[in-house]
Amino acid sequence: MTGSPVRVHLADEDATSRLGEDIAAILRPGDALLLSGDLGMGKTTLARAVIRALAGDPALDVPSPTFTMVQSYPGRVPVHHFDLYRLAAPDELEELGLAEALGEGAVLVEWPERAEGALPAGAARLVLSEAGDGRDAEITGPAAFLARLSRSLAIRAFLDGAGLPGAARRFLTGDASARAYETVSLPGRPAVILMDAPRRPDGPPIRDGLPYSRIAHLAESVTPFVAIAGALRAEGFCAPEIYAADLDRGLLLVENLGAEGVLDGDGSPVPERYIAAAELLAEMHARDWPRRIDVASGIVHEVPPYDRRALAIETELLTDWYLPHVSGRPVDKGTVDEAARAAYGAAWAGVFDLLEDAEKTLVLRDYHSPNLIWRADREGRDRVGLIDFQDAVIGPAAYDVASLAMDARVDIPPELERSLVEAYCAARAAQGGFDRAGFDVAYAAMAAQRNSKILGIFVRLNLRDGKPGYMRHLPRIRDYLSRALAHPALGELRAFYAGAGIL
Repeated sequence: MTGSPVRVHLADEDATSRLGEDIAAILRPGDALLLSGDLGMGKTTLARAVIRALAGDPALDVPSPTFTMVQSYPGRVPVHHFDLYRLAAPDELEELGLAEALGEGAVLVEWPERAEGALPAGAARLVLSEAGDGRDAEITGPAAFLARLSRSLAIRAFLDGAGLPGAARRFLTGDASARAYETVSLPGRPAVILMDAPRRPDGPPIRDGLPYSRIAHLAESVTPFVAIAGALRAEGFCAPEIYAADLDRGLLLVENLGAEGVLDGDGSPVPERYIAAAELLAEMHARDWPRRIDVASGIVHEVPPYDRRALAIETELLTDWYLPHVSGRPVDKGTVDEAARAAYGAAWAGVFDLLEDAEKTLVLRDYHSPNLIWRADREGRDRVGLIDFQDAVIGPAAYDVASLAMDARVDIPPELERSLVEAYCAARAAQGGFDRAGFDVAYAAMAAQRNSKILGIFVRLNLRDGKPGYMRHLPRIRDYLSRALAHPALGELRAFYAGAGIL
């Protein structure tokens, strides 16, 4: 399905290079972009900008492939640059390896007119033509590609409006959601972070007329991030300052807190940094957090409760996704025995009963290594930077402790887990009025709930979203789950898991 053409005026060569960066931001493996236009229209300039942006190297040598006919470059997305000016016949494309190139990454093709009929039917085409002192670019092609490009151009307009005209954009990271992040920089100024988080669609109703995201209280826009960032900063914690926001489009320009995390160069936890993060949680849990936060004129964010319904729907990810996966059955609710599903729900209901009197506070929900920035040159609360807290809720304080001490992305040995829990509890005890026995039960319950949820999420990311990299974490999550279920208060739940072959 083709979409409406996208047109961009390019005033000069710098504008052509910026369009190349904006295209690079949305390229994916399998994309083919055909570059057309007379000699001197800037096809190679644009291709060079795309390649340099994907490589993350603005000085990368990118010669024209006029004589070699194809040049390949590694990068975030491998890209293959074809120049067909010297092509004698369209069937020579097979010898040049166009099909293989599309299977490995993205493809840029100059002079595609020399091979009409032999190029991918789903390719996008960019035509450059003279327009006064500059050039016009018209991009046509599949609707999905043009939608991605339109989003990228909207980001460029957002940056221009935020006082960063002509800024360099470089992909930083993506996560398990639709969010993506870029570094944005201008010479002589500190780099900042762009958060690209389009509004999350509600999805189909699954229970009581509500979609999963509404039941689980997942952020559907950037408004909660802005709210929680403001609340954290107001209490002296290190969350990013927000420089510019387009709440409707889901675009934020935020402070860059740094690039160093709480892991060492080998990806292993640095105990002192984890302990500092645990002690920071203790400080956070001593605060009284607002339930309603003003975000902008007429916009108020109500921090949702981490209630039984939200906790329960998350545990069902295990029966909906993980159990069918390990049993080799199709992922379909009907394939899980309804009696077993009911027993599972009853076992969890007993666990949730234990949490009724647990201490409740602000729960950031993903308080673990990917979202903790280590700032060695800072002191006190400013040493640990906090990001990715848009799904924050008011719930059991023990949840974030479990998230840290059983980090889903890295092996936390049992002795380090105990050290983290003890560091947190010692700091809480020093504040006075801390119920250690109640915390221990809540910690076990929240660790079991979180790790059950993650088993299901990681299988879902693989099967539904085509992200198999998360599957390597499953053995670790199962080990964490076994540790959590060792608490005597979770005996009934442990019996279910053992009987289902999960442990």
